[in-house]
Amino acid sequence: MSAMSDYLEVELRKHVFRTGSYTKPTVLGFSFCTASPTDAGTGASQSEVPNAAAYARIDRPPLDANWTGASAVDGLTDNAAAITFVAATGAWGTCTHTAINDSITYGAGNMLLHGALGTSKVVGNGDVIAFALGAFDITFA
Repeated sequence: MSAMSDYLEVELRKHVFRTGSYTKPTVLGFSFCTASPTDAGTGASQSEVPNAAAYARIDRPPLDANWTGASAVDGLTDNAAAITFVAATGAWGTCTHTAINDSITYGAGNMLLHGALGTSKVVGNGDVIAFALGAFDITFA
């Protein structure tokens, strides 16, 4: 995952180059999408899977216990804690992308980052999607 939303790009430019200040979010809500989000997407317009069948965003706050330090060599940060969604109680559809939001509330907040899954996943009743330690990579290039 490496695509930054327009929202985050603007906030970081104001923070670095202007007098504005970006406040780091206290939650990082992971969502699954059934189509590619655009950089202009928001927490409400990212093609998130339907809000049904036990689907809910997962929070992995910005803490050292949840994320590895950024590598000076390849810019990689990855999850230091597993990211596991609850078992689906029905169909979620075909998940093709994921996004990180500054809210865990379905359809709310600002989308920060988005990217394609390595392999699309059709999620049906009883399926669990999980990212083991180090399996969810974030790279700024």
